[in-house]
Amino acid sequence: MILTNFAFLYTSIQERPELKLSSHERKVHSLGKPVPAIEGLIADTGLSPLFACSVDTGDRGLLSAFVERWHRETSNFHLPVGELTITLDDVSSLLHLSMIGDLHAFQPLHVDNAVQMLVDLLMVSTEFARAETAQCRRPYVCLQWVRDIYERRCQTGHWTAAARTYLLHLLGCTLFANNSATNVHVVYLEALRDLSMTERYAWGVAALVHMYDQLNDVSMSHRRQLSGYITLLQCWIYEHFPSIAESIADQDYDEAFPRACRWIATKKTVKSIHTPSYRERLDRLRIPDVCWIPYEELGEVRDFHVRSCYSSLLHWGPVAVRRPFLLLLSIHGSHMMIYTTGGCTTRIISYQQVRCALCQGRVPVTTWTGSSASPILS
Repeated sequence: MILTNFAFLYTSIQERPELKLSSHERKVHSLGKPVPAIEGLIADTGLSPLFACSVDTGDRGLLSAFVERWHRETSNFHLPVGELTITLDDVSSLLHLSMIGDLHAFQPLHVDNAVQMLVDLLMVSTEFARAETAQCRRPYVCLQWVRDIYERRCQTGHWTAAARTYLLHLLGCTLFANNSATNVHVVYLEALRDLSMTERYAWGVAALVHMYDQLNDVSMSHRRQLSGYITLLQCWIYEHFPSIAESIADQDYDEAFPRACRWIATKKTVKSIHTPSYRERLDRLRIPDVCWIPYEELGEVRDFHVRSCYSSLLHWGPVAVRRPFLLLLSIHGSHMMIYTTGGCTTRIISYQQVRCALCQGRVPVTTWTGSSASPILS
């Protein structure tokens, strides 16, 4: 792979206290797998891989060292080898979520509207819903409350409401985990209103947007807590920086499953190295130390999408982040490596595959369809 973008000055890093991690991922397993009656409903949404993709133990030292090098202006980690970031192809490979589909345009949600949504979609009483939102003081509900509602809907056999409740809990513990460590925003129920349409959303894009947003937030000098889908960031580091991270690969991992399922993080491994040691390792990082194409063998399992090269703004609800621009296509014989400003090369693909999609003008773009002004990757 040809590396470019060395023009930036690798300045001294502002060392900060080790971050606190706000992760809900252990709570995924507290609810367990969906009951058989709703397994099909869950699978049809395209979100079922999230149940298996959870690193239970976050590595505070490792993540703190990387966050110190995140620049919100470029949405990149500034490292000695260049400017790198998590790409859509990383998300697709690590989580098996779709990058293609609608990008939901959530509107600000008033508490009264949140109450009505809970009544309509989770089949709870108005008084019960209002009491919960009042306790949270915002249009949020406690994850424990969601687990209780799920059990009640299963007991009464209201399977569609049970599936929505299960998915709200799953999203609140993974893609949309927040700083509260206990609550989930009710607005995400809007994407679960019609479960037959839930799969149309580009959930992989949603995961990336939220991760960028959390990194932008914690990169501010006064912030001391990282939230969001910790598994996505930590497994991305495991894949691309084997010389930096202390990671254990599951020898029984099946390539048919999301790549994040490959990694095991234990308290022993994550506590064995602290932030200063990770800083030193990152400062010594050189090009041969980086695994630029970790998913090469996944070609038969999960195809590369040229939409991974998409650049410019990505939206999910009120959050908009910028994807770095496509910078270089490096040709090696009959194959081509895709390198984006801020993106590791994640696949080697055929020249013909790229030529058909790019050279003939079918470059991924954002278009706007429908009265809701909800963008879609096409």
